[in-house]
Amino acid sequence: MAKWGKVLDGARASNQLPGARSGAASGAMIMKSVSIFLASGRRASNNSKAAGATERGTLSTSQSGASTSADPTKKRRKKPKPPMEDASGKINPKLVESLKKKTHFSKVELEALCRIYKKLVTNCHVTSRVLAANNPGSIIAKPHATIEGIDRAVFRELLHSTFDIVTEETLMERIFCAWDIGFEGMPLRLEGWIVGLSIFLRGTQAEKVAFCFRVYDLNSDGFITRDEMFILLRNCLIKQPQDEDPDEGVRDLVEIALRKFDHDKDGKVSFQDFSTAVTEEPLLLEAFGQCLPSESATISFLSTLQA
Repeated sequence: MAKWGKVLDGARASNQLPGARSGAASGAMIMKSVSIFLASGRRASNNSKAAGATERGTLSTSQSGASTSADPTKKRRKKPKPPMEDASGKINPKLVESLKKKTHFSKVELEALCRIYKKLVTNCHVTSRVLAANNPGSIIAKPHATIEGIDRAVFRELLHSTFDIVTEETLMERIFCAWDIGFEGMPLRLEGWIVGLSIFLRGTQAEKVAFCFRVYDLNSDGFITRDEMFILLRNCLIKQPQDEDPDEGVRDLVEIALRKFDHDKDGKVSFQDFSTAVTEEPLLLEAFGQCLPSESATISFLSTLQA
């Protein structure tokens, strides 16, 4: 967050944002009530009414062909995804080839990532059993018990210890939820885990812009609002004991940020606003908190995949 000192000239010295690794434990409870809205698609029905006995023959004919033409989703059912391992216990080459088309990883790297995923899921199972033993009958002890994947606890530890992501609770939760599009808040499945890592480590500028925007859009409504900026910036501010009203400094920064990002002047930041601002000034990509790894952490992790 030190980049704000270079980009936002109007920020007061006492309200400078700290480095990406500064702690913000005091803001950890602010977002406990933030809801994550999952978009659900709606299908429009186009049923036509039969009018008269003479049209019944035509109607029955059209209905007989409905399974092949009226509903293309039924005709083109998705093929089941290949299992991670084949009968011999090796990483399934068909799965690797499928993931290679969707990511920026090589075959060797994908095979290594599949093995890492398997170990992380095993850790999740061990953690769940320990929690269940310590909290018998607790719902919290068995989150998504029937869904295999990387859970929040293992994911956060990985980001902290492997990728040097040191941030507060709100942002860490948003990174987890934004990782796998369409499955917000659920344990990370193999494909979602690897596709997310591809963006996280080797994403294009456009992919990283989209990812950071999803993280900062706390309620997933397509905009970063004043309230969301306030929450994000408040958690990142250096706390000054002598400040009688630290929130006033946060509000000042929100207004400065809006002047930088809000190109259409509607009082909130759309994806187009965010993308335009980052294109003009790349330092603004992580303006509201760290959600991408450092270059050294990226190089270190990728080197382990070649072993």
